[in-house]
Amino acid sequence: MAAPYACRPDHSRGRLYREDESAFRSPFQRDRDRIIHAGAFRRLKHKTQVFVEHEGDHFRTRLTHSIEVAQVARTIARALGLNEDLTEAVALAHDLGHTPFGHTGEDALNALMAPHGGFDHNAQALKIVTTLERNYAGFDGLNLTWETLEGIAKHNGPVPAPLPFALAEYNARHDLELETHASGEAQVAAVSDDVAYNNHDLADGLRAGLFTDAEAAELPIVGAAYAEVDRAWPGLERKRRRAEALRRVFGVMVGDVIDTSRARLAETAPQSVEELRGAGRPMVRFSDGLFTDLKEIRAFLFSRMYRAPSVVEMRRQVTKVVEELFPLYMARPDLLPEEWQSDVTQAADETARARLVADYIAGMTDRFALQQHAALSGNA
Repeated sequence: MAAPYACRPDHSRGRLYREDESAFRSPFQRDRDRIIHAGAFRRLKHKTQVFVEHEGDHFRTRLTHSIEVAQVARTIARALGLNEDLTEAVALAHDLGHTPFGHTGEDALNALMAPHGGFDHNAQALKIVTTLERNYAGFDGLNLTWETLEGIAKHNGPVPAPLPFALAEYNARHDLELETHASGEAQVAAVSDDVAYNNHDLADGLRAGLFTDAEAAELPIVGAAYAEVDRAWPGLERKRRRAEALRRVFGVMVGDVIDTSRARLAETAPQSVEELRGAGRPMVRFSDGLFTDLKEIRAFLFSRMYRAPSVVEMRRQVTKVVEELFPLYMARPDLLPEEWQSDVTQAADETARARLVADYIAGMTDRFALQQHAALSGNA
């Protein structure tokens, strides 16, 4: 049964371009389905999470990460009486704006775009679903509901000024009320992102050999999980032991979010989604104690994984790829695909041209960026 503070599809604020509704799917179901069928969603399968896509078949990519986030989000949404379809739509879309090479690519592109308003992957996700996907006859983008667009834009909380360029551009014509917190569904998507990457970055770091099970077992939450597995199955072989322990870490995080959020919602007692948005604080979150533990885990991962010598070296290499492709396309728009060339050459000014080139590079997969760089630099 839906909670009074859940988003109801029959009360949606609708779409920017009016469409007849489906006889079989709610507006939020259609949003989710449009996101899954988008080209930008498919490209996530070849975009970096931590390890560059070609470094191993078993490491997470942005696509598998997004699917894991959506799975966690549906579980939490159901427990809190929120709309599962809207929650899933926001979860699946939250990383659409990522560049090739993950945050490394984003940092490089943001630096290159500093004279032109910068680059932000959350704002780029909104631009993709409102402008850059062009498969419908009547409009650019996916024409998602207001609630899904709101969730994509501000699932991490109110967006402070100055707004990222792409977000300000869209918000000027379709107000997403960026000064408030988002719906409970979007808040669930945001915390599910944290749950997923905290768990799978531990798994991927262990698989890559960047740290050992014994070292991971010294961390809060993780150590208790290993100890519980050892009590239940003494002598379990390493792969199963590790998987059982990380399953328990996952469960601890999800259970903590549900318990903490239920308590906050009971205390505040919002009677509508508008009251939840206006509560002045997030309703869906970790407890203070678990959040402190997670900060220790993140510090460990930062030191041992994100700044591991092999990862740092790959970051250096892929940063060079973005840094060299951008000025090349700026100077030689004839190297772009035909459908991009006229827009770039006819751009009103250098900033408009730079933003188009950034859109093109941001849409690349890891492998395509590497291929293009090799071909255009003569290293193919």
